[in-house]
Amino acid sequence: MSTKPSATLTERRKAATQLDIAHAAAELFATRGPDGTTAEEIARRAGVALRTFYRYFRSKQDAVSPLLADGADRWRALLAAAEPGTPLREALERAAGQALATPDEDAVRALLRTRGLLRAAADDPALRAVWYRVNQESEERLVPVLARLAGPDADPLDVRLAAAAATDAIRIALETWAATDAGTEGPASPTALATRCLRALTGGTVPGERRV
Repeated sequence: MSTKPSATLTERRKAATQLDIAHAAAELFATRGPDGTTAEEIARRAGVALRTFYRYFRSKQDAVSPLLADGADRWRALLAAAEPGTPLREALERAAGQALATPDEDAVRALLRTRGLLRAAADDPALRAVWYRVNQESEERLVPVLARLAGPDADPLDVRLAAAAATDAIRIALETWAATDAGTEGPASPTALATRCLRALTGGTVPGERRV
């Protein structure tokens, strides 16, 4: 029992260091672009040694993966907290709305940071590959969450299709928003676009709901 708290503390420290590096990378990418930024500069900005940087990340583009994954992690956690039996479409939309909401300045800054990274990814194949990988990993982790919500009688194929459609809906919403100058709230916000995409892409693929 004595080793569990130490392991938890170690993991927290590791996650905090990774986030520090990710924030440093995002700031430099926003001002200089990926081409104008080196791993050494990211490590220096984060206050870590270069060897520490490469202990956690394979490349400078990979360094922003914790930030890109943050929204998906929060969305998945909100879904995991939903009561079994909640209509899946309702649970997906509610969780997306909460995960993409901007109730304070920190949330606004987080979304604007994502916009900057997605814009940088448009001209950087390596950064774009990180974004796609983050989404693929999110989709895989979403499957058991949706399976629990859908219930034991749900067809596993339908669950996988729903996870893929829901993940793509959020990805497309964020990419569409990032290409504009729309605000973080309102009819062209990430929340509004995510709701629209979820309704379009999950039509007919939501387990446990009648197809029309």
